[in-house]
Amino acid sequence: MKIKLDQKIIGYQVLSPSNDAVPPIAPEPEPLVRAIELMTEHVSRPDELYGSTYKIKTPQSEHALYITINDIILNPNTDNEQRRPFEIFINSKNMEQFQWVVALTRVISAVFRKGGDCTFLAEELKAVFDPQGGYFKRGGKFMPSLVAEIGEAIEQHLTKIGMIKVAELGEHQKDILAEKRAKYDSRISSADNNGETDNAFPPSASLCQKCMTKATILMDGCMTCLNCGESKCG
Repeated sequence: MKIKLDQKIIGYQVLSPSNDAVPPIAPEPEPLVRAIELMTEHVSRPDELYGSTYKIKTPQSEHALYITINDIILNPNTDNEQRRPFEIFINSKNMEQFQWVVALTRVISAVFRKGGDCTFLAEELKAVFDPQGGYFKRGGKFMPSLVAEIGEAIEQHLTKIGMIKVAELGEHQKDILAEKRAKYDSRISSADNNGETDNAFPPSASLCQKCMTKATILMDGCMTCLNCGESKCG
C-alpha cells in the first residue's frame, strides 16, 4: 500500500512493539528426506559383503562345486533396507569346466549389479538340459544339467533374502496329500532295505513334470504328486 505525503516531514518517532503483540512464528524446518538407494551398476562395492556358500555334489564329477553369492545391504538401518545379490563365485577342484564357469560367474554378477528384477536368472538356468542326460539328486529330484543345479542354488538364495516368494500349499491341500500318502503306504509293502531309504517318496513313484521330483503316484485313478500337489484331475 502506497501513501503519498503532501507536507514536509517535521519530526519522527520510532514505535516499539507492544507487549501484547504476537511474535512472528518461525516456519518449521522441513524434515530431511533421505533418498532411497536402489541397486544399479553405479553402486560401488563396499569393503565388506555378506554372503552364503552352497555345496553341489553331482554324479558327473567326483569333486563338489561350491557356489558363493555375496549380497549388498542398501539403505541400512531404515525402513527401506534391502538385501540384494551383488556377485557370485563358483569354485571346484575340477578344472575341466573352468572356462565356461568363469564366463557364467561374470555374466551373472553383471546382471546382479545392473539392478532390477534378476529372479529370471534362476528360471533360465534351470531350463538348461544336458544333451548327455541329467541325474537325480538325493531325495528323487531330477536335475537336467549342472547349469540347472546352479540355477536352483541361485533360486534358493534369492528365496532366502526375500526376492522370490514361494507359494506354499494350503492346509487343506496338505491334509489331502497326507491322506493320499497314508492310503498309498497302506496298500503297498515297504521295500526290504533294513528299513532305510534315500527317497522321501515311494520307490515306485514317477517323475513329476512340474517340480521334477519322483513323487507322482496313482491314487483313485488319478496321477498325483506328493511333493507339490500337482494332479491331472485338478
